[in-house]
Amino acid sequence: MSRFTELRDLLGNFEKDFIKFYEKGNKSAGTRVRKHMNELRRKAQEIRKEVQEIKATSKEADGGTAEG
Repeated sequence: MSRFTELRDLLGNFEKDFIKFYEKGNKSAGTRVRKHMNELRRKAQEIRKEVQEIKATSKEADGGTAEG
């Protein structure tokens, strides 16, 4: 679950800038929000690749019978 914890912590770090932008209208915080979203996208892609690799490795170990 460490990947889940990484995502949760990442989102928690973004909270202040989201509040500043959406609730207080701070345009500079909006720039940081966009940067945070890019960082989130990169992290999601990294995890997605890892999941695919684990699934592929699992299929090979099972002789190709794993589903999902």
